[in-house]
Amino acid sequence: MSVFFVGGIDTDAGKSYATGMMARYLHKRKIRIITQKLVQTGVELGMAEDLLLHRTLMGVKPFPRDLDGTTCREIFKFPASPHLAAALEQRIIDLKAITAATELLEREFDTILLEGAGGLHVPLKRGFLSIDYLAERHYPLILVTSGKLGSINHTLMSLETAAARGIKIAGMVFNRFFDTNPEISADALEIFREALKKYSCPNALVELPAIDKSNPPDVSFASIFDKYDS
Repeated sequence: MSVFFVGGIDTDAGKSYATGMMARYLHKRKIRIITQKLVQTGVELGMAEDLLLHRTLMGVKPFPRDLDGTTCREIFKFPASPHLAAALEQRIIDLKAITAATELLEREFDTILLEGAGGLHVPLKRGFLSIDYLAERHYPLILVTSGKLGSINHTLMSLETAAARGIKIAGMVFNRFFDTNPEISADALEIFREALKKYSCPNALVELPAIDKSNPPDVSFASIFDKYDS
């Protein structure tokens, strides 16, 4: 295993819970796993909040690489798209520093789950989107989606756009936290399973239940990760 990019269909897809639960699964399998955050906005002080959630779900304390900022090189106060949050602080997101941090983590861990910010087309800077960075780095994509109204459109567009850019689809996490209607959710799941057949990962879909972070369940992500396990 190596680096996987965890992207969502939108900003509220549940990427952080999905990332933390995948890290929990790999950690329990004795894989040296760490999560990384591409960019974190809306942080006043301290460590990136998404990383703290990951560690809580993993059942571990923050790593030294969390405390020294390696796992999130770019943190901004304003809760907005990364390009705007950076501009308001008169900064430019340092993509080279993010890449260098990932490469450092690769030397210390078996697997890195790199959680994105918002959807795949969120700008990191003017004229440069998250999907541009993902395509440059050739990381496999794990897409987080749900059964919300509108998710079918966003999900199919995200898959098609990623594949058109040469990005490998590693799998999908279906977040049931947003279930409001069983018929809608069942229909969305059927469509997503069918869609994944086009991207050579027909069974790589994991349904994630609503999570109580104080007592997270053990969820298997074998259908996503086993094919990468050497």
